[in-house]
Amino acid sequence: MNYHFVKRACAPSRIETECRSCGGDSLEAILDLGSTPLADRLVRPEAHDAPEPAFPLLVAFCHDCALVQILETVAPEILFADSYPYYSSFSPALMEHSRANVAQRIAERGVGPSSLVIELASNDGYLLRNYVEQGVPVLGIDPAEGPAAAAHSVGVPTLCDFFTETLAAQIVDTHGQADIVHGNNVLAHVADTNGFVAGIRTILKPDGVAVLEMPYLLRLIEHVEFDTIYHEHLCYFSLTALDRLFRRHGLFVNRVEELSIHGGSLRIFVEPFEAVGPSVEAMLGREKMIGLDRVDFFARFADRVEALRESLVGLIGRLKAEGHSIAAYGAAAKGATLLNYCGLGTDHLDFVVDRNVNKHGWLMPGAHLPILGTEALIEMKPDYVLMLSWNFADEILVQQSEYRDAGGCFIIPVPEPRLLR
Repeated sequence: MNYHFVKRACAPSRIETECRSCGGDSLEAILDLGSTPLADRLVRPEAHDAPEPAFPLLVAFCHDCALVQILETVAPEILFADSYPYYSSFSPALMEHSRANVAQRIAERGVGPSSLVIELASNDGYLLRNYVEQGVPVLGIDPAEGPAAAAHSVGVPTLCDFFTETLAAQIVDTHGQADIVHGNNVLAHVADTNGFVAGIRTILKPDGVAVLEMPYLLRLIEHVEFDTIYHEHLCYFSLTALDRLFRRHGLFVNRVEELSIHGGSLRIFVEPFEAVGPSVEAMLGREKMIGLDRVDFFARFADRVEALRESLVGLIGRLKAEGHSIAAYGAAAKGATLLNYCGLGTDHLDFVVDRNVNKHGWLMPGAHLPILGTEALIEMKPDYVLMLSWNFADEILVQQSEYRDAGGCFIIPVPEPRLLR
């Protein structure tokens, strides 16, 4: 098989020796996924033979504050460049999730024409456009030029920049403080974790709320969701670690909801005053009871990840030996982690399909599988399709009913490989 990694190439990065949250030096490694390319750095076909930078993907637990984190920090300018390919609006399920979120916030908070809603990492305006439709002033902040331009095109004013404590102060000077701050799946991406949280404290009104979503560490461990680990995701949060992080900055997690999206997520409600509700108290109690705040909880996770890899590679190897054709669905970052950790490349899979037209014609990082439109499943009729975007499995299965009716079969990789016709 052909792989194109070069370990620690010129792209700037650094190895962390202190916790990203509390600054402690009691970090213990719990999982090593090896050296991998950047999961969202798609490859141009003409650069097929060029070496790709690859960086260690080592996961550690902080004994002082219970934060799980990777130890390598790749410069955000490298991770979130103008070719950053993720556009939220291509997922109908995510769009509906966001519409429901906004409707609930408007009903609860009573925001209107005199309010201000800010989203951090607002991407292509997928969420804020729902406020705009209701006449609520908004401001998006996102460092990726492509998604930011897409947001402008749908009427969502967007600052193309990284959110920092300094930028927060500038926004307060020019726009005032926010009634609601949204941040979906962004806190884990931030190298300066404390600066980001301090910026939220700066930008919130005294009675404002930050509504933040992030994958839930407990579900990651339970469901062996190792493929959600990649260089953009610097942190993996329990509520225990989140509570300690925000309290350090005079913010309080007063409410929490557990969501099914993305394989299991948390939605936390953070305010600049303490009014901790029963949902938070109950979840913190459960985490302490099962030991999520202690490294022993993670003792067997690496073995389970390795067992999943062996099972998946064995299944795909048997199918190939029987003469079957196999493709993949979802040119997502998690897919890059799974393919590269499992060593699945062009010897095993023919191509990847994705609904995001911005990815068509590119190659997957490391494995260099060509990315095509979803119509290729009907045109080329692969016998099996490895579902890399398993977090949207229900949506994809409905969309691909024609492929399934024609006899096609999906391979769902986690929490253990299984076939779904």
